[in-house]
Amino acid sequence: MIRPADILLGKVLIVDDQRPNVMLLEQMLRGAGYESITTTMNPADVRSLHARNRYDAILLDLQMPGMDGFQVMEQLLEDSPNDYLPVLVITAQPDQKLRALKAGAKDFVSKPFELAEVLVRVHNLLEVRLLHGELTADRDELEVRVRARTAELQESYAETVFAMMRAAEHKDEETGAHVKRISFYSRELAGRLGLDAAFTDWIFLASPMHDIGKIGVPDQVLLKPGRLSTEEWAIMKGHPLMGAKILGSSASPYLKMGAEIALNHHERWDGGGYPSGKQGEAIPLSARIMNICDIYDALRSRRPYKPALGHERVVDIISHGDGRTLPGHFDPVLLSTFIQHHSMFRDVFDAFAD
Repeated sequence: MIRPADILLGKVLIVDDQRPNVMLLEQMLRGAGYESITTTMNPADVRSLHARNRYDAILLDLQMPGMDGFQVMEQLLEDSPNDYLPVLVITAQPDQKLRALKAGAKDFVSKPFELAEVLVRVHNLLEVRLLHGELTADRDELEVRVRARTAELQESYAETVFAMMRAAEHKDEETGAHVKRISFYSRELAGRLGLDAAFTDWIFLASPMHDIGKIGVPDQVLLKPGRLSTEEWAIMKGHPLMGAKILGSSASPYLKMGAEIALNHHERWDGGGYPSGKQGEAIPLSARIMNICDIYDALRSRRPYKPALGHERVVDIISHGDGRTLPGHFDPVLLSTFIQHHSMFRDVFDAFAD
């Protein structure tokens, strides 16, 4: 709520090239109780004065030599195009009033000055200016609260995803550390590809859901320490379809990308993957990113059927192949980016070691 005392504390700038006009306006305002009044007879000073002091009201003469009031308003709007322009123009020419209002002025005072008109118009301008300031502050506070709440919801969503994936991966004898590493690998690699913030945020939360379809794989297949039979391998290869079915169609960008990754993260650039044998850019980018991240982490991790490998050995396998994993399995742009930034993968793995 704006109090009368608040209005009298408003900062006022008087701009007129005629000293008598400046003195008269200042006398009127001080007589009414206004305390913070600045004056200038040089219109070229208004821009810098307002930048330093952010006046609540500017009484601006339109007819001045060198720079008129319209040019002053143009400068002020250049500096703050989206701000409230607290200008009350001073003119003796009726035809300039409409032009001034169209140029951004909020009101006008006619010459010769009448005390009652000056005080009412200045009071009204200051009241509106202060109300605008309160609304702006309330809006900024609301935006801060919305951002904070959005961050809380996103964090809660992330915790739900991680908890769900830990439950799924517990069955596969993997750990929550793997889930977190996959998130960070994917986000960091996406960022190094120059993808936008929305994509990197989505893949951070979507990538841990890649193997959720393993919930539907029988334990005797999923946990078998030896080589799978042809029938067992066919069951295992069904987990991408199961994952996409579990995540289903959703309006959430995280779940949409999660389903996309779950379905496609075992596809290979050369067409040799599963479940559909997709090739090249027919494989969604999110799944191509997830694939190289998953291969790196799988090679670095110990499993019942294999030992953990060191970082340099894994980089060599992904870069040059070992018969089982080949460079042709990966998007060439992603492979090049991985090779250039492979130390990031090592850092993430070390930060979230099992």
